[in-house]
Amino acid sequence: MTAPAPVREKPDEVVRPPDRDPARRIGAGLIDPRQLWLALPAALRKLNPVTLARNPVMFVTEIGAALTTGLAIAHPSGFGWLITAWLWLTVVFANLAEAVAESRGRAQADTLRGMRRQTVARRLGGWEPGAPAGSYVEESVGAGELRRGDVVVVEAGELVPGDGDVIEGVASIDESAITGESAPVIRESGGDRSAVTGGTRVLSDRIVVRVTQDPGESFLDRMISLVEGADRQKTPNELALNLLLVMMTFVFLVAVLTLQPMAIFSKDFMSAAHDTEALTANGVTGIVLVSLLVCLIPTTIGGLLSAIGIAGMDRLVQRNVLAMSGRAVEAAGDVNTLLLDKTGTITHGNRRASELLTVGSVTDRKLADAALLSSLADETPEGRSIVEYVHERFGMPQVAPKDAEWVPFSAMTRMSGVDLPGGTSRPESGGCRRLRKGAATAVAGWVEDNGGTVPVALDACVEQVSASGGTPLAVAECQGEGPARLLGVIHLKDVVKPGLRERFAELRRMGIRTVMVTGDNPVTAKAIADEAGVDDFLAEATPEDKLALIKKEQAGGHLVAMTGDGTNDAPALAQADVGVAMNTGTSAAKEAGNMVDLDSDPTKIIDIVEIGKQLLITRGALTAFSIANDIAKYFAILPAMFGGVYPAVDAANIMRLHSPTSAILSAVIFNAVIIVALIPLALRGVRYRPSSADSLLTRNLWIYGMGGLLLPFLAIKFIDVAVVQFIPGI
Repeated sequence: MTAPAPVREKPDEVVRPPDRDPARRIGAGLIDPRQLWLALPAALRKLNPVTLARNPVMFVTEIGAALTTGLAIAHPSGFGWLITAWLWLTVVFANLAEAVAESRGRAQADTLRGMRRQTVARRLGGWEPGAPAGSYVEESVGAGELRRGDVVVVEAGELVPGDGDVIEGVASIDESAITGESAPVIRESGGDRSAVTGGTRVLSDRIVVRVTQDPGESFLDRMISLVEGADRQKTPNELALNLLLVMMTFVFLVAVLTLQPMAIFSKDFMSAAHDTEALTANGVTGIVLVSLLVCLIPTTIGGLLSAIGIAGMDRLVQRNVLAMSGRAVEAAGDVNTLLLDKTGTITHGNRRASELLTVGSVTDRKLADAALLSSLADETPEGRSIVEYVHERFGMPQVAPKDAEWVPFSAMTRMSGVDLPGGTSRPESGGCRRLRKGAATAVAGWVEDNGGTVPVALDACVEQVSASGGTPLAVAECQGEGPARLLGVIHLKDVVKPGLRERFAELRRMGIRTVMVTGDNPVTAKAIADEAGVDDFLAEATPEDKLALIKKEQAGGHLVAMTGDGTNDAPALAQADVGVAMNTGTSAAKEAGNMVDLDSDPTKIIDIVEIGKQLLITRGALTAFSIANDIAKYFAILPAMFGGVYPAVDAANIMRLHSPTSAILSAVIFNAVIIVALIPLALRGVRYRPSSADSLLTRNLWIYGMGGLLLPFLAIKFIDVAVVQFIPGI
């Protein structure tokens, strides 16, 4: 006799920790200061000019720092050495932002690589489904020796040695080592959550896994390659912004180079002094010109730009999404049409019991008892759902009677059930009891073959279930030598995953149109679409229809995101601007998409879109801040350079800085320190809430544009006071 499945949570009902709550908004926050210290060696290594050349703004800053170093050596002065030190710190701080962003991923990759080396697999040779213990051979091998098709057993406390599918058993899995997700998830055979990832830990029970990847092809390998890729490709928006920064740097470079000839022409005091001591004392050497250049070019965004992109992809990994490129993350921020496959995406994928319809004078508990007993040995997802439904609604125990003879389902009979011999049935049975469950026509035929009569009400029940897009399963019993009778119908339906209506409403507020794509008939498709709350649906869709719909939307100027899990979704996933494949889906789907959702949760697209929008908003906000804070530097350095010759220019010294040298040094110090101050914001991102593009733009211009305009005035004045206090004579 096959033991019934134990009571367990539904596989899709995973409790979200507070930081993964759907109502949560992606926001900014602080980082551990120790991360800055630990990333410092990597930041120093990035001072290599060959490495820094990828960032033109900081490359120019490094050249300026090298030039002031030479000038400080040739013409020593305290002012010159202070400026030189802070220019080098500016470059180091910019490198530090990128190093911290990369270190998060590298730390995770090192942990994963260590787990892969240490994991031992228990490979089963000769294992077959239902094979008794002793009929197969178990051997211990390294995880790296596993090949596609190998079968391994994993028990509570052990690590899953490789990517694969659960083919026997059910277990709670801890995926936090891979994804950072603290809540355990359920993985089981036969359902839409059978896929497991190498490096995750089994918390309970025992599962048998068939490996689906060869060495070097696993999620672990792809993730390590992703986070450690030194040649991270820049996205189109990032390239465009880089070009803008290069042009601004070139313009300011030309402007600064013209200051010395202009000063000579206007007989400025820069040319009035002919000896080195006078030039140094007045702070008007090449050091000052380099200081002016570094303060005018957009060093703030230049130092943080790379970190923003890396952090955006890292935020996706933290939410159990593997992005194959930064381009996909950016595209997600501009998505305005979302296509969702119905089966396994909007619905659970496996039909679930949702209702019991009795026939004649049969009571609900009578039908529930028969449905439960006939499904205890049914290990299909549908059979399990019947057991769970009856247990939840009626509280009936999931205990199999002794000496029960189980009747397995077969394509010939289209039925399954159980025979309860005399003396072993439940007390209310009154003797030998046979129960059958299956297709309505098959069960009706069994009732007639056993002397019973099929009630007319059966047709009405079957028609009612079918019209709603569900699948009817009839249940019948035969008591002792008496005639068989039909008890009722179990309504199996594609159950919409909980919380979808609310999240689709959230997508609507973000300006995203949702379209459900399904192969079902229009009646069933409309019922599911209305229940889920999508904006539109495409029924009886073929792979060609999905592809045509995406191309039509793209031709209309829309960016399209597509989620799916089947092989028939692969062409559409490849065509979409953002293709999100479910991790529990087929290999073809995962290879076609440019993102993989490890949770196989279609509503995760909301997180993906939010992160994409947050990435674009963060980049734009910090660019506005960087350009705006240059204004305060103009009011600090230009009066310091020309106020002595042109008294009218001194009126621009609205901060009333102490002296020309303290003004220049204060501006340079602020230019370096602000990069470090903004690293947490660059890594965590600007807070995002669903709203229109106009309101987002207005909000960020007020906060970061005006903030970038006003904050530097206060900061530079504060630094000037501190400099004068601690460096007398500056």
